[in-house]
Amino acid sequence: MARLVDVIEQMIKDMVDENDGTATICRSQLAEQANCVPSQITYVLSTRFSGGSGYIVESRRGGGGQITITRVSHVGPAEYLKAIIDSVGDDLSQQQAKNLMMNAVSVGAMTSKEGTAIMAAVSDRALARVDSDIRAVLRADIFKHALLGLMVT
Repeated sequence: MARLVDVIEQMIKDMVDENDGTATICRSQLAEQANCVPSQITYVLSTRFSGGSGYIVESRRGGGGQITITRVSHVGPAEYLKAIIDSVGDDLSQQQAKNLMMNAVSVGAMTSKEGTAIMAAVSDRALARVDSDIRAVLRADIFKHALLGLMVT
């Protein structure tokens, strides 16, 4: 039997597919359809529909928790990299950076060589001398600036 997060992910992907790559959903209505709590919808959106996975998720305050999900596979490399930059918050783990980089390579937004170079720069090993409580913040800044550098080349 499929896990609930997989079912919710597929429901959202189906809605995006049915609406030419963009779907606006209401978190509470989708939770009702999936027979779950709205926080499970939030979890699926944050783990399965990030900029690095080929989607842009825009949440609107008010309006019953409306969320617009757009598939970004139709955009060029610079737009894809910008979507990743916009999705990275104030801090970034090494694993999150790796996932974002692998997705960017898989959609052709950067080469494998570029991804490897960026990962070397933001790895725990490269940042070993940085105090651990600011390492993730520094990693996010370096990662974003490296992607910005790729956008101007």
